[in-house]
Amino acid sequence: MSETTDHRTAGTAGAAGAAGAGFAERAARLDAGDPLAGLRDRFLLERPSDGDAAVYLDGNSLGALPAGVPARIAEVVEHEWGRLRIRSWTEGGWWQAPERIGDRIAPLVGAAPGQIVVGDSTSVNLYKALVAAVRIAQEGAPGTLGGSGAAGTAGAQGAGSASGAGSPDGAGSADGQVGLPSAPAADGPLARAGSLPRPAGAGGGGEGSGPPRDEILVDAETFPTDGYIAESAARMTGCRIRAVPAGEIGAACGPRTAVALVNHVDYRTGRLHDLPGTTAAAHAAGALVVWDLCHSAGALPVGLDAHGVDLAVGCTYKYLNGGPGSPAFLYVRRELQPRFDSPLPGWNSHADPFGMAPSYAPADGAVRGRVGTPDILSMLALEAALEVWDGVAVEDVRAKSLALTDFFLDCVAAYVPRGRVECVTPAAHAERGSQVALRCEDAEEVMRELIARGVVGDFRRPDVLRFGFTPLYVGYADAERAARTLADVLAERHPGGGPPGAGGPGTGSGA
Repeated sequence: MSETTDHRTAGTAGAAGAAGAGFAERAARLDAGDPLAGLRDRFLLERPSDGDAAVYLDGNSLGALPAGVPARIAEVVEHEWGRLRIRSWTEGGWWQAPERIGDRIAPLVGAAPGQIVVGDSTSVNLYKALVAAVRIAQEGAPGTLGGSGAAGTAGAQGAGSASGAGSPDGAGSADGQVGLPSAPAADGPLARAGSLPRPAGAGGGGEGSGPPRDEILVDAETFPTDGYIAESAARMTGCRIRAVPAGEIGAACGPRTAVALVNHVDYRTGRLHDLPGTTAAAHAAGALVVWDLCHSAGALPVGLDAHGVDLAVGCTYKYLNGGPGSPAFLYVRRELQPRFDSPLPGWNSHADPFGMAPSYAPADGAVRGRVGTPDILSMLALEAALEVWDGVAVEDVRAKSLALTDFFLDCVAAYVPRGRVECVTPAAHAERGSQVALRCEDAEEVMRELIARGVVGDFRRPDVLRFGFTPLYVGYADAERAARTLADVLAERHPGGGPPGAGGPGTGSGA
């Protein structure tokens, strides 16, 4: 399918019957020629030929179980904990696990070793990153905030670079995007944050260097917890919060901006934001950027080092398949590590952790991002889960992701009658993550019925169906079956036509 296809236009009524066989045959051909198809065997999933096999399109919430994890966890519990016990901190490599696993994640997000530490939750890591970023910005040192190399020219690359190298296209606009509220709700967490007292001595770069860096910009459509954390970080650092649409954050950075917090991929719509351009624009204004990679790590190339990203956080239980509650990661660019002043210093990040000194002296390097004792069981489950990436290039995963989502949208456009659903995920590859979000009347009930029929996606209030495509284990036959089942469910719910008020070209029907 060409990226220029307008997925807002409807499929014709009755097209599913005529097109069904054709799409099923096309799916079979695509699966047969898929170089990543064999990776599904690295997961504990039902085979598509099994009668009760589910189509799992919720890997953007919780990834599937990699086949090697159960045996590894049994080994950790029975041998390392059960027999070696305390000796496993040294003999089992437990103590070094946060940095070792961080280095395993690093190539998946375009980072060199020694810049990622694994541990804590995304929320905790985000708090560390935001407060530390404000402190760095308020220290001043003009000209040292931005990265070198590609970051200085990233703005000229535009959004096309955000999808990573190897995308089969670079053109196109964001057809099909239906904007969510561009400002926070009047009673939301970002709306409540205003001007706050600044700590004594906080400045923007020293005496006479300009206004103080006392502003945190936040993606206006951010995941709610990110907003809560940003508001708390603002209170602690004497900053104010300003909510800005993600696509406008680069331009909104000014002399008072300390840091901008941006989601790389919008969790509801699947919109991919311009990481290179936004980072470069923030640096040009003397500000730092913290990127939330929860919906991009393991789904598409990120290029943290290449684009001079300052700090980033991400979860590991989505596209990295680390398991429920698996520890998150924190990236601190190497040049900023000596200035990373964590608001949560702990004995694990001390320069001499077993010295038990009464005063804190931070360790060098990524270790500064640690706080307390690592959660070893979930951390080592994550390490085993990452073995599914052996021999896999994230660029190839991205190429399949775009092909899968294109194919799914083609199927929906053909199967689903006019007026039933509306796509809120951009059509342009450079602006699309690895999910498809469809607005739908009675979306919660529709998703419940889809799950009952073996097509597992999820629902976001008030009316969004989300379908996450994890190319390591999702195939084209899965996409075809999901679209066909969606059409069946909608036809049964509204046998006489679309829901009240649906239909017509203005509703963005089809996909």
